[in-house]
Amino acid sequence: MNAGIVGTGAISHKHAQAYKNIGFRVAACTDINPASARAFAEKHGGVAVGSVEEICQVPEVDFVDVCTFPDFRLEPVRLAAKYGKHVQVQKPMAVSTAVAREMIKVAHAAGIVLGVASQHRFDDSSMFLRRAIDAGRLGKLIQCDAYVKWFRSAEYYSRPIKGSWAVEGGGALINQAIHQIDILRWLAGPVKDINAMWQLGALHKIESEDVVNALVRYENGATGVIQASTALWPGYSERVEIHGTRGTAIVTGDQLTAWDVQGDEEASRLDPPPLSTGVASGASDPMAISLTPFERQFRDFGVAMREHRKPLVGGEEGLAALEIVERIYNICRS
Repeated sequence: MNAGIVGTGAISHKHAQAYKNIGFRVAACTDINPASARAFAEKHGGVAVGSVEEICQVPEVDFVDVCTFPDFRLEPVRLAAKYGKHVQVQKPMAVSTAVAREMIKVAHAAGIVLGVASQHRFDDSSMFLRRAIDAGRLGKLIQCDAYVKWFRSAEYYSRPIKGSWAVEGGGALINQAIHQIDILRWLAGPVKDINAMWQLGALHKIESEDVVNALVRYENGATGVIQASTALWPGYSERVEIHGTRGTAIVTGDQLTAWDVQGDEEASRLDPPPLSTGVASGASDPMAISLTPFERQFRDFGVAMREHRKPLVGGEEGLAALEIVERIYNICRS
């Protein structure tokens, strides 16, 4: 599979490394800064071109990988659809659910595969919990929480676009905690009720939130807490906690760090919990993340393209996470 990468910032290098590891190839790239695109091509291969449309016109490109800021999503999807290229977009899927729905509509109409990078679904911990919950090992879910208490420096937010509503869609919730929201939505199911409050620019000079707290009730009756911040120095590994009537599972960073479940001996023998303390987290360094889940997601996306099926994290899944974010924001504004 050959990728055409749109946007050659930090995350695109992670994508390129993961592609190389699984045998994919970077065939072309583009960036609003031509020098950045040329440097990326020199490092990872392929040709640097001047626009998204030019990427779509490169015959070798099988899919377009959009690694830009989240305000630039719909145009690449439309161009990919025009040229019959599949497309994957970086999280968050878009800055609004209205744009996300239009992206899904365009992709469906063109018959192209639309994926959303949400690599933490492919962590060993997440995949194990999905199987365990489906098998009833935790019993009835009671409480399902996410805590993302991270820190970002003033330098991180030094560009006016960072933390802006127009370009990034918001702050800590949509840009940092979107992964954990996706995991909660995947493991605990749809959210029924939400209450929330935020602090806008509590520490940083940004227009959006760097502290937000939400209380949620899922459709299955479980309740939960979602906390997201980039203002809490020095930054702590994110946690997802799943509590059921039979016990508790805790994911810290990308690892399952607690599995305390009653009467689980036989099930644990057949499908052992992948307990570990080797946590990889972006708590204080955005790039301190493992390549393995990217590789797994990209393989799944490759199979989805070949088989013309939905990937595990398609447009609808990206929209579902964004809907929760948007609901929290709307409640905080009211």
